[in-house]
Amino acid sequence: MRFFLAAIAALVLTACGGDKPPAKLNIGDIAPTFQTFRADGMPAHFPAAWAGKPLVIRFWADWCKYCEGEMKDIEKVYQRLKPRGLEVIAINAGQDKKTVVEFMMKLGVSYPALLDEDSAIARRYGVVGLPTTYFVDATGIVRAKLIGEADEAGFERAALEILK
Repeated sequence: MRFFLAAIAALVLTACGGDKPPAKLNIGDIAPTFQTFRADGMPAHFPAAWAGKPLVIRFWADWCKYCEGEMKDIEKVYQRLKPRGLEVIAINAGQDKKTVVEFMMKLGVSYPALLDEDSAIARRYGVVGLPTTYFVDATGIVRAKLIGEADEAGFERAALEILK
């Protein structure tokens, strides 16, 4: 069942993108730039808005059965590591603003949600399944990548690496 859901997510994400295949973003690569809007309507431009800060970029959707619990776990780690400079953004892949806002309110997390209604950002990052999380250091280099379900401890280990 888990494989089936991952396959469906991959088809959805790749089918939305016209004729370009998804990027192959790997550890050591420069994180691609993007412009979008936060769920609260404020513009968001990467890397400008997070220049010089370690950043976790989380791709998710409300239908992803692993995303909800993990996003709550991410909040715990975020609260512990925010004083050390960690930033977290949650980019919703393929859903509308209303869905994103309602889901984030339900979760009660404090990190911002960004909109990617046509999954263009997800494709630039090479996302083929949800959840996918990138850990980007203060210089904009991808230092870790988690695909699929991760636990709080694994997330925290990767986050601590970009804080060094």
